[in-house]
Amino acid sequence: MTRFNSIKALVLPVILLVMAVPTMAGTILLEGNYHGKNLYVQNPFASEGVGFCTFEVKVNGQTTTDEINSSAYEIDLSFFQLPLGSAVEIRISHKDDCKPKVVNPEVLKPMSTFEVASLGISKEGVLSMTTTNETGGLPYVIEQFRWNKWVEVGEFEGKGNPEKNDYEVQLTTVHTGQNRFRVKQKDHRSKPRYSFEAKFNSPLPEVTFQPGDGKKATDAINFSEATLYEIFNGYGNIVAKGVGNRVDITGLEKGVYYLNYGTSTATFKK
Repeated sequence: MTRFNSIKALVLPVILLVMAVPTMAGTILLEGNYHGKNLYVQNPFASEGVGFCTFEVKVNGQTTTDEINSSAYEIDLSFFQLPLGSAVEIRISHKDDCKPKVVNPEVLKPMSTFEVASLGISKEGVLSMTTTNETGGLPYVIEQFRWNKWVEVGEFEGKGNPEKNDYEVQLTTVHTGQNRFRVKQKDHRSKPRYSFEAKFNSPLPEVTFQPGDGKKATDAINFSEATLYEIFNGYGNIVAKGVGNRVDITGLEKGVYYLNYGTSTATFKK
C-alpha cells in the first residue's frame, strides 16, 4: 500500500464520523416537577431541508424512545414511572440552524394540590397545619378575617412533598374576641386553593387609638396595643398599612382618612 493510500485509509473514516454527528449547537433545558402530564414539541425541518431539527431528547439523563423524527412529537414522561411531584430535567438537543418549540412547558411548573389534614391555632397564637398531597414547593399565604374581608397577614414556604407535611407559624395579628384564619396557595393557573377556617377566641383587650374617632391628628396615630392597621384616603386608596402601636402621618395631605385597626373601623382628620 502506498503512503497516499495509507493516509486516505485513515482520513476517510474520520470524515465519515464527522458527517454522522449532527451539528450540536443548541439544547433546550426544561426543569420542574412531574404532574402526570406529557410534553408536546413542534419540530421544524433543519434549514437544509433534510431531516428534522431535534436529534435527541433526554429525561433525567436517560435518552427517550419517543419518535422524534416528525414535525411534532410527544415526550412521554409516564414511560419513566416517575412519582407525582418528583423532579424532572429534560434536555432537547437540536441542530444549530433551527429550534424546536415546546408547546406546553407549564405542565412542569409547581401546582397547588395540597389537602389539609388538620388546621388549628393554640392559645399562644401558633398556627399548626398538617397537609398531604403537595406536588410542588409553593408559598402558603395566611389570611385573617377582619373588617368584613380576608386580609393577608403572613406567608411561609411549602415543602412540596406528597407525603405528610407539618407546619407551625407564630401569628402576630391576633385580636380580641373571635379570630378566623385560613391558608391559601396559588400556582401558575392563578386560581387560589384554600384551606378550611381555623377559629379561636382571644382574651386580649380591645385596641383603642388616639386622637379618637373623628378627631384631628397632626403627627401620628397611637394605638393602645400593637395592632394590624390600614389607612385609606378619601378616594379609597390605601396610604399606609402594617403592624405596630404607632403610625407616622406627617407625610399625609390634609383631609379625612379611614382607619382599620384591631377589630374596629374609624375616621380621623389631618
